[in-house]
Amino acid sequence: MSDTPSLGSLVFRDATRADVDALVALIESAFRGDASRAGWTTEADLLDGQRTDAEEVGAIVCGPLSRMRMAFADGQLVGCARVEDRGDAGYIGMVSVSPTLQARGLGREVLADAERVIRGGLGRSKARMTVIGQRPELISWYERRGYLVTDKREEFPCCNPRAGRPKRDDLYFVVMEREL
Repeated sequence: MSDTPSLGSLVFRDATRADVDALVALIESAFRGDASRAGWTTEADLLDGQRTDAEEVGAIVCGPLSRMRMAFADGQLVGCARVEDRGDAGYIGMVSVSPTLQARGLGREVLADAERVIRGGLGRSKARMTVIGQRPELISWYERRGYLVTDKREEFPCCNPRAGRPKRDDLYFVVMEREL
């Protein structure tokens, strides 16, 4: 028997403009700063500064080809993911789970919901994402969910303050894909 309390069923929905601030707070807590260290998805050892802001999340929420999916447990926002139609594939990004609730299977459910949206809502048969190449534990997590590292890399936006301030100069993204 587990010591971890049950969170019950997750309820998913698309975010609205009114959800932007809550989404920014969740994403920031999952990836940056001291709060992120309560979970395993922290980027705090690689980057300082912000992970996103209200302008970026608002553009995703209101974009014609993108949306933010929100996951709720007992009425509380516990996870989210960005889903975007990129033409040949659906793009998944900003997969976030509240740091104190990580390692309980919520990330798998958030990812599965994003994949359902790509298949059913966007009509795409492939999911794509980018992951910081210096995050082997996260890359392995996605590989266990069926994603493959492609031979494509993308440059890390080192000069974009929205992406954070790198603590090292060798950051890059690997591109991962999965047939749905």
